Amino acid sequence: MSITTQPQINRALARGLWSLHKPLPLRLSEWAEQHFYLSPESSYIQGRWESLPFQVAIMDCISNDDIRTVTVMKSARVGFSKMIVAAIGYFAEHKQRNQAVFLPVDQDADDFTKDEVDPMLRDCVSVQRVFPYYATKSKFNTLGKKVFIGSTLDIKGGKAAKNYRRMSKDVVYYDELSGFDHDIQNEGDPITLGDKRIEGATFPKSVRGSTPKIKGPPAEGGCLIEAEYERADERLRFHTKCPNCGHEQSLRWGGKDEPLGFKWLDHDPETVRYLCENTKTCGALFSFQDYLKARDKGRWISQSGVWIDADGAFRNEKGKLVDAPSHVAFHLWTGAAGLVPWPQLVREFIAASKDSSKLKTFVNTTLGETWEEDEGERPDDEILYLRREHYSAPVPDGGLYLVAGIDTQDDRIEMQIDAYGVGEEVWRVDYIRLLGDPARQIVWDKLAEALNQTYARADGALLGISLACQDKGGHYTDEVNKFSKRIGIRKLIPVHGLKYKNRPIAMMPRKKDKAGTYGTGVGTDTAKTLLYQRYKIQQPGPGYVHFPVKGPRENTEPFDREYFRQATAEEQVKRYRSGIAEWVWDAKKRRNEATDCSVYSLAAIRILQQHFGVSLAGEKAQPAEPNLPAPASSSWLQTNRSAPGPRRKSWMKR
Repeated sequence: MSITTQPQINRALARGLWSLHKPLPLRLSEWAEQHFYLSPESSYIQGRWESLPFQVAIMDCISNDDIRTVTVMKSARVGFSKMIVAAIGYFAEHKQRNQAVFLPVDQDADDFTKDEVDPMLRDCVSVQRVFPYYATKSKFNTLGKKVFIGSTLDIKGGKAAKNYRRMSKDVVYYDELSGFDHDIQNEGDPITLGDKRIEGATFPKSVRGSTPKIKGPPAEGGCLIEAEYERADERLRFHTKCPNCGHEQSLRWGGKDEPLGFKWLDHDPETVRYLCENTKTCGALFSFQDYLKARDKGRWISQSGVWIDADGAFRNEKGKLVDAPSHVAFHLWTGAAGLVPWPQLVREFIAASKDSSKLKTFVNTTLGETWEEDEGERPDDEILYLRREHYSAPVPDGGLYLVAGIDTQDDRIEMQIDAYGVGEEVWRVDYIRLLGDPARQIVWDKLAEALNQTYARADGALLGISLACQDKGGHYTDEVNKFSKRIGIRKLIPVHGLKYKNRPIAMMPRKKDKAGTYGTGVGTDTAKTLLYQRYKIQQPGPGYVHFPVKGPRENTEPFDREYFRQATAEEQVKRYRSGIAEWVWDAKKRRNEATDCSVYSLAAIRILQQHFGVSLAGEKAQPAEPNLPAPASSSWLQTNRSAPGPRRKSWMKR
């Protein structure tokens, strides 16, 4: 009979009693400091999590069972997605709560799992202890579902109403809420549908975060996250003390004539300082480095004076403890976060101020504020017509790549050729109308000839069309697909408009579609918004649009008054769908082929940049070569790079 030692007895007792073990309760910020890890796939810096001063209170409100709803209206680059991932691990391992994460579309949900959740499960050992299916192929470990010991996690896209059904959850998250549809398949808004899943929970928790978008009530197509922020019981901003006078304030961007905010000299971002809002007794300027020192002692304060202390408790102006609100909201922007040096923010602002589309992005993603649209406004076609200029050559020196946008109509094909340069400055080069029935081969032969034209640049180089995008909607889908194969499926891309808002300008697939081409979805709403904003740019440079007085062909004026009427035909109008207002582009029965061609041309240059290694970023931009990018099947192109022959010339003159 063996002799059992005391250490062996202790180990046996520990194993037997482990099921009764309950860890000491931790706030989310504390748990993350001990267990969360920044994975290399989705983090600038790999390693253990260290909560920044402005993150602690947000995280602790997420883990506070007395708080039902946490809303974060934010800029980019503040670590909110990481806080959600940490919360997922926390509620799975520490509190064993059932959870669901909603993202705008299914692809976003899949990417969130691959880039955030799966790396967290791999790198956070404490979470692995409650996830027995780690690194195994199982129905309990999929892109959309993770089953832990004592809880589950569902990760779903928010576009389909069915994704909000048949779940009982304790915690729901909405990442990038403003990117969701306002009405999910006529069944209601995403928050109402999602929060139904937590109604029976003992400690229900709804966490929403997003960069804002368009200002206005959601019922009229406005921003969802701003509406939720305004509904909160307490709305807080991060406050720090002025290094000079000690006055407590929340950083704001300010403006040239405002008595607070960021100030700099002579367009030099390196001189940026922050002007204290206490102008009566202070008015001092302090630097980014000064702010970082003050940030470590900053605190979140609401509009009513309620603030959150270091332990996550709520206190009033006198410092006395008060009950936590049911719904708490935070506004956090890049400058207050202090993760990006202020000179960089100023450089971004100076660049954005020249282009209203970039300024909108700056307001949304850097300031964390909504953008106010001009209702029903569209460019003045007469002003654009009078802005035409004389080119020294068919393509001015700044043009680096030629692209074409092609619109297919029932009785003709229209094509616009554009030369894009640094910063997507664009020179309209030519506009060609091919009259005839697209069901007849002769029209496509003429289009092939037009695509094979070369255009002389001011420095003597001959430029060919690098890429064309052609509308395959309407009645001639098969003909456009067939023509793409004839020309080369990487030379001419069939495109179709995407009906949903906020889609990327070009969404080219990685593989061929069933038709054997690279049929590409075009975010027409996004493209038209960008085009019309660029028409407002007054000085040549990034985003500016040039128009020629004369065309490259003899005695032609392709950009005539009719072209400009079509180029400015559409306007944003309010439409109601199932009682929900939304802004849509409407030509109001005006002809708009020039607008469509400009959209497809913009899609073509974006595809070149995204998939063919073309760069239009300042010094990196390289001069164009006529055969770039090389089509997959383009023997006709390789043998027809010479100047047009007599037959082609005679047709072009007609």
